[in-house]
Amino acid sequence: MLQPSPAFMSTARPRAVATWLLIVAAMIVGIVVVGGITRLTNSGLSITEWKPITGIIPPLTDAQWQAEFANYQRIPEYQQINHGMTMAGFQAIFFWEYLHRALARTIGLAFAAPMLWFWLRRQVPAGYMPRLVALLSLGALQGAVGWWMVKSGLAVRTDVSHLRLAVHLLTALVTLGGIVWTALDLLALGRNRLAAPARLLPVATISLLVLIAQITWGAFTAGLDAGYAFASWPLMGDALFPSDVPLTGVGQAVNDPVVVQFIHRWLAFVAAAALVWLATRAHRAGSSAGVAVVGLVCLQIALGIATLLSGVQIGIAVAHQANAAVLLIATVAAAHAVGRTRA
Repeated sequence: MLQPSPAFMSTARPRAVATWLLIVAAMIVGIVVVGGITRLTNSGLSITEWKPITGIIPPLTDAQWQAEFANYQRIPEYQQINHGMTMAGFQAIFFWEYLHRALARTIGLAFAAPMLWFWLRRQVPAGYMPRLVALLSLGALQGAVGWWMVKSGLAVRTDVSHLRLAVHLLTALVTLGGIVWTALDLLALGRNRLAAPARLLPVATISLLVLIAQITWGAFTAGLDAGYAFASWPLMGDALFPSDVPLTGVGQAVNDPVVVQFIHRWLAFVAAAALVWLATRAHRAGSSAGVAVVGLVCLQIALGIATLLSGVQIGIAVAHQANAAVLLIATVAAAHAVGRTRA
């Protein structure tokens, strides 16, 4: 007598799990936006302690506000840059850092609690639980990296390390990419219970690596305030590269604001070429993600130029960072579409 395949007898709900993951992905895009605002408003060092549990409760009394402000007044940023800041000014920057941390805790809960619920009800498809645990671990690591970043600006520096800032952003975006890829695998499984996970092909690997490199130099640009170095485009002042900036070593590629801005400007077009290559392959595979990638690449370059020409106007700069996260999602979708055809 014929027996039904175990794949068709499973209690797994791949579509439900995928929907939950996509909601978490949207929340991560939101926190990337808030993180950009936090950086641009110089709010990141306003909370000088890391309290993963009790830190969710903000100051509620005047005495608590005075204690937080006193902690801030001990660090170099206040002493060298914001000396004389009023309580109202402190509360304004405190708001963005508090919101950033509160969102991080909310995302952690929004990931961990449903994951446990789906697991207990045996609704996670076979083979996917290790992936979910790995993604949750990345989220926990992100919290630790965030504090590691903040700590770099509390003792000697007046800002956080741009290198640690880049690690913080990249950890968030790698987590975002992993969540989206897993959700797409689960959606395919929901359509066909025998669907295999997509493969990461060379064209996708190269495109994603170039995009990650461009985002990394974007983080360096933000961390070094390199966007303020030259507010002109395509020339930096009156030259493609300013003649009065000596090139003394490879370290300038990550530490010199002028060199970092130059790399970020032109690496964008290398990334664009790689992404158009991937988009073409995705279009041939019948995916609309390819069209989305091309459109978002054009928008990202336009926002980058506008950010420079505006003198790093906050609204435009935040839109530039938000679009980078959305572009990453579209790129992952295109890479998944190409990899699914070979799975």
